[in-house]
Amino acid sequence: MTDSKYFTTTKKGEIFELKAELNSDKKEKKKEAVKKVIASMTVGKDVSALFPDVVNCMQTDNLELKKLVYLYLMNYAKSQPDMAIMAVNTFVKDCEDPNPLIRALAVRTMGCIRVDKITEYLCEPLRKCLKDEDPYVRKTAAVCVAKLHDINAQLVEDQGFLDTLKDLISDSNPMVVANAVAALSEIAESHPSSNLLDLNPQSINKLLTALNECTEWGQIFILDCLANYTPKDDREAQSICERVTPRLSHANSAVVLSAVKVLMKFMEMLSKDLDYYGTLLKKLAPPLVTLLSAEPELQYVALRNINLIVQKRPEILKHEMKVFFVKYNDPIYVKLEKLDIMIRLASQANIAQVLAELKEYATEVDVDFVRKAVRAIGRCAIKVEQSAERCVSTLLDLIQTKVNYVVQEAIVVIKDIFRKYPNKYESVIATLCENLDSLDEPEARAAMIWIVGEYAERIDNADELLESFLEGFHDESTQVQLQLLTAIVKLFLKKPTETQELVQQVLSLATQDSDNPDLRDRGYIYWRLLSTDPVAAKEVVLAEKPLISEETDLIEPTLLDELLCYVGTLASVYHKPPSAFVEGGRGVVHKSLPPRTASNESTESPETAPAGAPPGEQPDVIPAQGDLLGDLLNLDLGPPVSGPPLATSSVQMGAVDLLGGGLDSLMGDEPEGIGGTNFVAPPTASVPANLGAPIGSGLSDLFDLTSGVGTLSGSYVAPRAVWLPAMKAKGLEISGTFTRQVGSISMDLQLTNKALQVMTDFAIQFNRNSFGLAPAAPLQVHAPLSPNQTVEISLPLSTVGSVMKMEPLNNLQVAVKNNIDVFYFSTLYPLHILFVEDGKMDRQMFLATWKDIPNENEAQFQIRDCPLNAEAASSKLQSSNIFTVAKRNVEGQDMLYQSLKLTNGIWVLAELRIQPGNPSCTVRAPAPAALWPWSLLSLPGQGLALVEDVVQASLQAWLEPESVLSLGRTFLESFQLNPVKLPR
Repeated sequence: MTDSKYFTTTKKGEIFELKAELNSDKKEKKKEAVKKVIASMTVGKDVSALFPDVVNCMQTDNLELKKLVYLYLMNYAKSQPDMAIMAVNTFVKDCEDPNPLIRALAVRTMGCIRVDKITEYLCEPLRKCLKDEDPYVRKTAAVCVAKLHDINAQLVEDQGFLDTLKDLISDSNPMVVANAVAALSEIAESHPSSNLLDLNPQSINKLLTALNECTEWGQIFILDCLANYTPKDDREAQSICERVTPRLSHANSAVVLSAVKVLMKFMEMLSKDLDYYGTLLKKLAPPLVTLLSAEPELQYVALRNINLIVQKRPEILKHEMKVFFVKYNDPIYVKLEKLDIMIRLASQANIAQVLAELKEYATEVDVDFVRKAVRAIGRCAIKVEQSAERCVSTLLDLIQTKVNYVVQEAIVVIKDIFRKYPNKYESVIATLCENLDSLDEPEARAAMIWIVGEYAERIDNADELLESFLEGFHDESTQVQLQLLTAIVKLFLKKPTETQELVQQVLSLATQDSDNPDLRDRGYIYWRLLSTDPVAAKEVVLAEKPLISEETDLIEPTLLDELLCYVGTLASVYHKPPSAFVEGGRGVVHKSLPPRTASNESTESPETAPAGAPPGEQPDVIPAQGDLLGDLLNLDLGPPVSGPPLATSSVQMGAVDLLGGGLDSLMGDEPEGIGGTNFVAPPTASVPANLGAPIGSGLSDLFDLTSGVGTLSGSYVAPRAVWLPAMKAKGLEISGTFTRQVGSISMDLQLTNKALQVMTDFAIQFNRNSFGLAPAAPLQVHAPLSPNQTVEISLPLSTVGSVMKMEPLNNLQVAVKNNIDVFYFSTLYPLHILFVEDGKMDRQMFLATWKDIPNENEAQFQIRDCPLNAEAASSKLQSSNIFTVAKRNVEGQDMLYQSLKLTNGIWVLAELRIQPGNPSCTVRAPAPAALWPWSLLSLPGQGLALVEDVVQASLQAWLEPESVLSLGRTFLESFQLNPVKLPR
């Protein structure tokens, strides 16, 4: 007989033998057989053929055997779903077994068998177990509901298991409560929109009662649930904190961190003036310090969480600096984390201690740690101003060691110190220059080049030093090349006669011999600046630099608040929100700390309403404008793109007589006409005079530079008004005004963050409007807008945007976007910002045009309380590009003939009659006469409403296509003038 029988019968014989043993009448033999099956299953052998035989073994009173069979079932039920049904009757029967351990085992196993056919039979036994008299069975059934929900959520909801689970929160057994909370939390995470954990003060009280008696993992579940609750006031928050505080002394670090998470969240609602607040701060420190005595891996987790906590509340650990001092046997990852926390806790009180420690670290053998230590000294200098001199002295001592990587790190941080404290520590530059040849790292070389360029006037051989870097220009990194280019341009601007060849050489290398687009673009910008306007180049390149901030590596406040809600989880170790590393986003809920009730800002008061709104009535943010609202909502809020000017109709300005012979009487029979002695042209330039108008005249005296805001051209700037109240924009308040300076239109905005979160990613877009106003550049908010911070921005505007007739004509609808939402508002811009600088019409053309305007086109009205004489009125109006073409005196009346031109090419002509000693003046003009800002000359409240009414009536008539084209034909027939652009 050969040995081949073992190869042909071994596997089959083994299964056969196991099958026979499983069907044995002897209980011990049966149990041994099941153990062998489980062992084979464990090592990866396929024993699914024994499924029916193993299932038959379920009918036993032996708990050990039953557990083994259930283990086999959980493993193979998915591959044998039809046969798994055979076990259902046994499960149902076991769920009614007198032994609570067997009842719990049955319901747990049924929950672990992920087969749809079995879940249908699980409902009734699960319902009974959820109301079982034994707490062990109830707590097991609670977890089973979460498992069943993962398999078939709809079934769980239809069977009412969620309501039963909520009832278990009120259970008398703390472990049942903990498991019910765990199950509900698990279900709620997979369905963030559901409100399963609808916590209230009564249920919170039950959870806090159970907290003291359940196991450590049960405590973690309850504490995590408490962290998702927002107390209704500071008194409730304090009560919860008092009952959670004893968990800080727990032996399990996970329980401690969960308790810290709850306390950090609820402290936001406590007033800092409370005695309890100070007590709580003191109680938080010892448990955090204790965590640092654990093994290195736990230390690292604790340190990452402490890093977040000290960024929010450094006062908790301000007296515990020594525990963060590095030990010789700490792993590098623990050392670096301790170093970071030391810098965050550094203050004037402990800086001497910290510096001594850091100087010691700089002599270590671990290069990465030494680099971090040297950089930490620089960060301390920037953070604690009183220590800056001592830090610089320490850095100089380290440079004297001549250790290459120490010297290079020291130079990098000294550059930052120079930025923070200009003109204070430049005496050390000579020492730095001595080490120039030893620099081989890009960051250190770039820092040294910056120092030489910035202080070139103090370094006699600055040109030689920079020239030495220039020799290997193409071998340098991009960082060094960019810095070298800027430094040599700075040097040239400070010493132009000595460095002309050097600057030409670097510009040539950067533009002609480089493939790097960033370097080439910067080179071209400098070249053009230097060749066209050296003064502007000096202002740009040598501009005063902003001081660098104290902490450049702080986590952004909104993100920090979210991470503090995840203390004790992976998010707090990664310092990233769960959405950044959890695939698919399932179960990821964005959390944030509650608002501080003790210092909450009150809601918007009526005083913040825009000017002109009746008391108690808030203006509409967006007027009901038909399809215009839809247009605005569909706007692309990316950076504005300048397009070509719109195609417009071209007509020529003809002669129209609105004054009914006014100019005829002026001309008389004299052939010289306007050139006659009674009609004198004003001087080409006039300076607005301060005519003693009452202070605070506001809109009534738009060009009084003592009461208005003066601009470069003397043009009036209306007082800033609130355009978008904070209560309508989730805490963002926008106020502003419009200006025109030297031919450029600007929207001067003031953004105020009245919310409790940081605002970023601002963008702005205008809807189509009557004069094509559009942003000429993106809305530049260079830094995040922190809570209670205000920033002022001047947004340049162009007039080449899309045109649509608005109601009223000077209505502007605006959309502003940030990281929170998109907000909409509308405002009325003053028409005088549209008056161009070349709006003075030739006198002969003015006369001819005026004569031929039909009488029916005349508009005439009076401005009352106008205390100005003719010279003062002309001067004031000219500062806003309303030009006096000619003037005369008729029967004691001063008559000013004026013209202005809009950005879209429309001309406006008018006669202004002023009677010396009479506070009223008369305006006569053709449509669109209402464009004329005659209210500029009146006192508060006088004439403004009249002007606004005429603006809407006559300017709209002017812009109607039929009337424009009809009038245009008349002009063209009468005169051969240059075409005038009109909007379509």
